[in-house]
Parts: sequence; C-alpha cells; structure tokens
Amino acid sequence: MDVPAHLDGALFEAVQRGGTFDDSKTFVDSVPLTDPEEIRRRFEVRRDDSGFDLESFVEDHFRQPQTAASGVPTDADTVEEHVRRLWPLLVVEPASIAAKRGSLIRVPEPYVTPGGRFRELYYWDSYFTAEGLAACGNLERVEDLVENFAWLIEEYGHVPNANREYYRTRSQPPMFASLLGVLERECGFDAVEPHLRVLEREYEFWMDGRESLSAPSSSTRRVVTLADGTLNRYWDDAATPRPESYREDVALAERATDRDDADLFRDVRAACESGWDFSGRWCRGDDLTTIRTTDLVPVDLNATLYGVESSLARWFDAAGDDDRAGRYAAAATSRADAVNEHCWDADAGFYFDYDVSADRRSETWTLAAISPLFFGLADDEQADAVADALESKFLREGGLVTTLSETGQQWDAPNGWAPLHWLAVIGLERYGHDDLAREIATRWVRLVEDVFDRTGKLVEKYNVCDTTLRAGGGEYPLQDGFGWTNGVTVALKERFDLEHPPTA
Repeated sequence: MDVPAHLDGALFEAVQRGGTFDDSKTFVDSVPLTDPEEIRRRFEVRRDDSGFDLESFVEDHFRQPQTAASGVPTDADTVEEHVRRLWPLLVVEPASIAAKRGSLIRVPEPYVTPGGRFRELYYWDSYFTAEGLAACGNLERVEDLVENFAWLIEEYGHVPNANREYYRTRSQPPMFASLLGVLERECGFDAVEPHLRVLEREYEFWMDGRESLSAPSSSTRRVVTLADGTLNRYWDDAATPRPESYREDVALAERATDRDDADLFRDVRAACESGWDFSGRWCRGDDLTTIRTTDLVPVDLNATLYGVESSLARWFDAAGDDDRAGRYAAAATSRADAVNEHCWDADAGFYFDYDVSADRRSETWTLAAISPLFFGLADDEQADAVADALESKFLREGGLVTTLSETGQQWDAPNGWAPLHWLAVIGLERYGHDDLAREIATRWVRLVEDVFDRTGKLVEKYNVCDTTLRAGGGEYPLQDGFGWTNGVTVALKERFDLEHPPTA
C-alpha cells in the first residue's frame, strides 16, 4: 500500500519516537508544505548538522492539523440547541481538503467528524451520528454519509477505520447496513436499492477467504471456521506499530518481552477495528501486553454481520432477487445458530465472546451482549435474561457501565459510551422491555445534560458510576465535540420525548 512519504522512514521515526508532539496522531495528520520526498531528502542532509532542531524543521515543512470544532459556542440554553449549532462546525467539505500531500483520503461528499483530535470520517461513529442527524431533520447529511461510504467500498473494497491512508488496513464494525436502515426509514426502500451491490461487496470483504477454510478452528483474516459454522473476528492486514500511535505501540512491545512483536501489533490493531480500543475484554491478564484480540470470536461483530445478512435477505427479496435473498437468509440462520452455540451461556443468561484458542467462552461480562438484541438474533428468553443482567449488573446512576472490570482502559468501568446506550435501548425495545429501555435512556440523557450544564460541552465518553467525575483511561485526553454523543442524545430525547430529565 502506498503511503505519504512522511508516514515512514527516518523522519517519521525521529518525530514519533522523539516525542515532538504530545499526541502521536498530530504528525501523521500534518500536511507537508512541499513535496514529501523533497522534505525527506532535506532531513537526511541536515539531520546530523550541529544545532539541527527537529521541532523547527517540522514546523517549517508541515502544516499541523486543527482541532475539529474548535471555537464551539458555549451560550446555548439546551443540548438540542448546542448540537444544532455544532453540526456545521463538525462538517468537512471536500473542497476544503488541500492538494494530495497528506494522509487524508478525499471522499466525494461533505461529512461529519466526531470532534477534537478525530478530524476525519469514522466508520461506525457515523451511524450513531446519522441517527441524530435524522432526529434533527438533516437527511441531506445522512445521504452524504451513505454516498461517502459507498464510494470508499467501491474504491477499497471496504470502509476503512476512517478516511486516512494509515487506516486503510482495517475497518470498523460494519454498520453500513444500519446506516442504510436509517435512509430506508426516512426515505423508503427506493433510496436503499441502488446500494445493495455495494453492501454485498462490503460483506465479501468480511467473509474473504472462507472458501479456503475446511478444518474446524481454522482461520484466515477475518474468518474463523468452527465445528458447526463460520464466524468472524476482528483483524488488521498490517502487523506493525500504528503510525498514529507509534510511540505507544513501540513502548508496549518493549514491555511485552514474551510476545512476538508482529502478533502483538496485530492484536492491538484488531482491537482498534472493533472500536473498543482498548478494553480488558481483549486481554488474558490485567495489562495490555496480554492482548489477544484475534483469538476471540466477538459476539457483537457476529451479531452485526447477522444484521447485514438479514438486511441483504430482506432487501434483495424486496428487489425481486429471490436467489440472493434465499442465500443471505440461510447465512443469517447459520450464523445465529453458531453464535448461540459458542457465545450464549444459558447458565449465566448472557452472551460472551468465544475464545477459539482456549475452546471456551470468555468469562468477561461486557455490553457486547446487547448486539444480539439490537440486530434481532436473540430469542425472547435470551433477551429477557440479558435484560435482567443489564438491570442487575450494568445499570448505574448515569446509565450502563461498559464492562464490570475497572482496568484503566477507556472501554471498561467506570465509563459509559453513547453508541452502546443506543444499541441497548433499541435492542431492549425490540423485545418489549420498554420500561428498562426508558430508564436507561433517561439516566444517560440526564448525565449528558448535567455535564453540559457544568461545562458547555458534549464529550466522547462519561463516567456513569460517579457522575460528578470525568471519564478517564485511554491513550489520549477526553475529547469533546462529540459526534456520536450528539447523535445518540438528541435521538433518545426525541424517541422518549425527554425534556431535561429530573435528578434522581
């Protein structure tokens, strides 16, 4: 894969390992002011000069990126007013992207960024953002998101993690079908039909290599064959330090003395494809050096792909393509059977990831278990059991905690995240647990609005256990903006007709 010249080589290594920027993502998002190869040559010539200053060299040769949605007005009286003002500030217009020198991939239509250090079009984030855009009546932006993802699939065969060159080796949870579902709900099937073959192509990306697998517990890329079915895992086609987190990954490898570096980097990257970067969910021990993402068959990924298969079956049936409709319906049924065999624990009444290498279910309780409800894979009895567990184990003052473990990773306790609240609320409603769905939505919206009242911001994640504290953990400071929080909050307020919820 061709990458911009400043994303590897001696200059890249010097900047990232030397800590020129506090955030490793800053340099890879910077735009060379002249030809990158010429910058590289100048660096090679001057690097050993007496008094050479790397920071000044970078400043002279690169334009550093701006924080997304900086200068947000803070005088809005309500969250809804704030979000409506914020949407335009989070939008990137393709015409504003400079000539191709940097890492940004130019897509055809405007798009909404999450905010803060996330200055690009993120894949699974955009579905949750789209729910909020639809709730605000901004269907044009939803259509733009669909067109951009369709273009990326046509161009690359999949939707990259985000529209950056360094993200092309991995995707994120495949929510394009869910995004098309928003379009269908608002505009009808005719708006979806032109995109069916593109959605089918994305599905083939996730299933690539399945024909080559025959033996049980064999795997290739994102596909795992088990004794009674084919399921999927998260993966990344590269097994090197992430350019956007290079310093952090190199330091991790130096600590993980008992791990092969390539395996470690692949597992770190695969966790990034999951969107849950990072969580004790992926680890064998208490530290990120024990990460083993590619050993796991994640219940949420497979529920999502069940949703893709079910949508393709329904939509091809509506389009009159009986053969394709039948094939995808059969694939969905086969996947549901395999998920229930390997990920459902009847004694616990809960879904867990399946550890292929250990031939057993993981024992880590996580909100990944809500995805079978959101996508309709669970039966009524399973949904009832998951609902009971959510209420008894996960529900806190500010909503749902992501896992029951406090590891210091951002996708663990005490943090809660907007996308998982949306999946939980809609999944619970789907199975008739309306009261619990409303209670979760109310607690989440109350927390978001209380933080907004104190700070004038909507942020990436929240501490749902102690609602007076900020969320923490992760490789970077708490970000504000924030696309999926904006989207989920306004969509939940509209769905449940929630004004400012009263304090409990």
